Amino acid sequence: MIKNILPQPKYIDHRKDLENLARDLANEPIIAIDTESNSLHAYQEQVCLIQFSTPTQDYLLDPLALPDLGILAPIFENPEIEKIFHAAEYDLICLKRDFDFQFANLFDTLIAARILGYAKVGLGNMLDQKFGVKVNKKFQKADWGKRPLDQDMLNYARLDTHYLIEMRTMLKEELKEKNYWQLAQEDFDISASMVGINNRIPLPIWERVGGRHKLDPQQATILNELCLTREHLAKKLKRPPFKIIGNKRLIQLAEEQPHSFQELEKNLLTPRQSARFGKAFLAAIQRGQKADLVKRTPRGRHSDVYKHRYEALRQWRKNKAEKLNVESDIVLPRFLMERIAKENPQSSNELAEIMSISLWRLETYGEEILALVSEH
Repeated sequence: MIKNILPQPKYIDHRKDLENLARDLANEPIIAIDTESNSLHAYQEQVCLIQFSTPTQDYLLDPLALPDLGILAPIFENPEIEKIFHAAEYDLICLKRDFDFQFANLFDTLIAARILGYAKVGLGNMLDQKFGVKVNKKFQKADWGKRPLDQDMLNYARLDTHYLIEMRTMLKEELKEKNYWQLAQEDFDISASMVGINNRIPLPIWERVGGRHKLDPQQATILNELCLTREHLAKKLKRPPFKIIGNKRLIQLAEEQPHSFQELEKNLLTPRQSARFGKAFLAAIQRGQKADLVKRTPRGRHSDVYKHRYEALRQWRKNKAEKLNVESDIVLPRFLMERIAKENPQSSNELAEIMSISLWRLETYGEEILALVSEH
């Protein structure tokens, strides 16, 4: 049905077509964008498809065939061109990582829907609600790095952007009707600046494994060796680490410390895993038993006063969100809440400096926040 109704998208996999695309997009005041990556199928994730839509045409860009996309950088950073995404954060991270793009003038239909209190804000749900379009979810976990992409995958991909411009118009009207348009614009700008995205130095691999806290120092050291071994195997085989062995099994290996293939296969590894990776993991366990004990990364400790203030803000945010029928971070994003709790503003000017990135929230909730902080 899709192929009979929608115009055929343009597939961009040659330099000349890319140049034409850049020219076409540069002349549009508003475009819709999405990406598809291969995180579930590769050790090193990369953007494998970029979808663009204008009011009259859909484009599917193949960055595997055209790895140099520098010609598109001016599009993404041009404040005169509005870029529409649905759930922009992950797309922005991937586009920044792979192509070093900078971003300006975004409209995120997910953010808009969350501000408006929509119960189901996934793209599939929104397309169904607004346009009666049913999306086949089986392609959400597809291998977008394979080539050629079959027609069903291409049809699925183009739906991610085809309706976004029209959806943006609908949501913008709703935001204005409910006096949330300024709030939405501020959150779009926050998204474009990537301020709220966690930029902390990542922890060692073993400290990112769920369940590690129950391990003693010796077991944690073994877990570290097991994680390093899994990374080596995953990189060698060009597959995600979880497809070598899952985190739950790593924790069990660190706890039980098997010494033989027979022990490995006893509720720990499948026969296939044992045959392929058993030797490497047994060696990792032995190294971990002899290695210097690992130390957990020190965490910044907050004062009891900070914790009390943060909890008061968190509870206020929760109560306010329940009354408005929205998620808590719509009332006050976590990174702002943390900064307020840490800096403990005692005047309107001090709070205004902290919340300068979100003047709508400052004007709407500033007095309540300041009174709450002062009280605690």
